[in-house]
Amino acid sequence: MVDEKMLVIGLGNPILGDDRVGWVVVENVQERLGKNGVDYAFLSVGGIRLMEHMAGYDRVIIVDAIITEGGKPGEIHSFPLAELPDPTGGHTTSVHDTSLMTALEMGRMMDVYIPEDVHVIGIEAHRVYDFAEELTPDVASAVNEAVDKVCALIK
Repeated sequence: MVDEKMLVIGLGNPILGDDRVGWVVVENVQERLGKNGVDYAFLSVGGIRLMEHMAGYDRVIIVDAIITEGGKPGEIHSFPLAELPDPTGGHTTSVHDTSLMTALEMGRMMDVYIPEDVHVIGIEAHRVYDFAEELTPDVASAVNEAVDKVCALIK
């Protein structure tokens, strides 16, 4: 299906309600497309650890819950990582780490093969701090559309 080495990452925490949406979307993409030369990962990391997973790939798609000012739960955002609205928020950084963008730049400076093509599919979330394995209805209703967007990016 693809000529380049591609990784699709479902990012989030599978036991924190809407924060699991990245995992759910990527599970559905994997089920729909199968392997077909694409690697899949389900991660709950940010910054340097996330960069390490991305090393060696030509293209990476990250699917994650996102909360933006004025965003409606279930709304889907699709953008290159360089356009991330707030690079210091969400799973791209932590208090014991650095932002993903900084980690990627550090990797490049150390001659680690880091993808230039990193795309984010962000699904506006509502409940990301409560222990729950279910998505809220608005976020759950966005899963199929997000799967379609990821599949289109893969092709």
